[in-house]
Amino acid sequence: MPGIFWLARHYPMRLIISLSALLLSVVLVQIGSGSLGPLDALSGIKLGFSSTQIGYLGSAHFIGFFIGCVLSPYIVMRAGHARAFAVMAGISTISILLHPIEENVLFWCVLRVFSGFSVAGAYTVIESWLQSKLNNDNRGTVFSIYRMVDMSGTLLSQIVIAGLTPAHYVSYNLVAVVACLALIPIALTQATPPALPKAQKFRPLFAYTVSPLAAIGIVVVGLTTSSFRMVAPVYAQQSGLTQKGIATFLALSIVGGLVAQLPAGLIADRFNRRVTLIGFSLLSVLACSLIAVQPVASIGGIPFIYIGGFFFGFATLPIYSVCASHASDFASADDMLSLSASLIFFFAIGAVTAPSVAGFLIEMYGPAAMFNLILLAHVLLLAYTGWRSLRRPVVDALRPYRYMPRTTLFILDFVRGKRKSSGE
Repeated sequence: MPGIFWLARHYPMRLIISLSALLLSVVLVQIGSGSLGPLDALSGIKLGFSSTQIGYLGSAHFIGFFIGCVLSPYIVMRAGHARAFAVMAGISTISILLHPIEENVLFWCVLRVFSGFSVAGAYTVIESWLQSKLNNDNRGTVFSIYRMVDMSGTLLSQIVIAGLTPAHYVSYNLVAVVACLALIPIALTQATPPALPKAQKFRPLFAYTVSPLAAIGIVVVGLTTSSFRMVAPVYAQQSGLTQKGIATFLALSIVGGLVAQLPAGLIADRFNRRVTLIGFSLLSVLACSLIAVQPVASIGGIPFIYIGGFFFGFATLPIYSVCASHASDFASADDMLSLSASLIFFFAIGAVTAPSVAGFLIEMYGPAAMFNLILLAHVLLLAYTGWRSLRRPVVDALRPYRYMPRTTLFILDFVRGKRKSSGE
């Protein structure tokens, strides 16, 4: 709220109204999409799905997400922002509503592909529309507010889980209603949607050619966040938490990530990016070790699993932005579009397979196996970071650190390029 009041004092009311509509849509998209994953996991547990099958649902979501990241910009350029968002909201609503029709893993996997596609498309519209309203003077501040709103929606989605009944059609209806409500703010806004230029060539491996370390780091981020987001409810349930406890556990991880954003930015701008990456990877290894072992039941009356969830979010969620900032230090301004798109590709490499692997490991070796998988990934990342430090010198001129959402951020560079070329 303070951010909205700051905007109101400095910018015209028309801009405030336009941004308010977009930010409200962000919250509703996050609540709808963010609650679907845990709801599917809890529903799968109730229906007798195996941990591996629940992992398949997470993998299917990220398959759709990646497809949406690649194809949705072309849909926006063909149909326009408002109509494209309506399409995505419709696909999301339908994919959620159909869950109770057939309680079958394969059927749900198909639905999750469509829901992942719609989430990526919705953020394509919102982020490009938001970017078109800004300039170099206000972009950083407004996107900081956008980050806070985005993560607040994610936090609310985890809280919503506590009040939903797994494997019940009413729960899916309520989530579908929220997904549909996201259409209303954008549909009612009187702001003129921005025009988009022609698409540029997608170079998926470009990030690796610019910075192998950043590319590998993003793969580890994809593995980490997708495993936790899609399979953590299974871990928490097998660790003895109730449904409200599971929601609390997931919510605290988001709070930890939110708290970490400011210190991560300060450290990444003040010190070497590799040092920052090593620091957060070490914290991730420590967090995974503590959660997997759980040496004590509680600390100060607080269940240790909650403390571990907060610590895990604090350690892991900033790593995407650290890696993206490191890659941008080696890329020219003209290559930022290709770099952002390529980072999404490497994120998808880790995100698509990891939930299935994590679910299988939990099924075979118990709930701690998921965090042992994540721990191993970060140990390998630490080793690779040290090796790359010996192979490539430090860059003196660093671009300022900025929060990088794991969505179709490269569409912003399409818009920015058009604004520059038109002299705006």
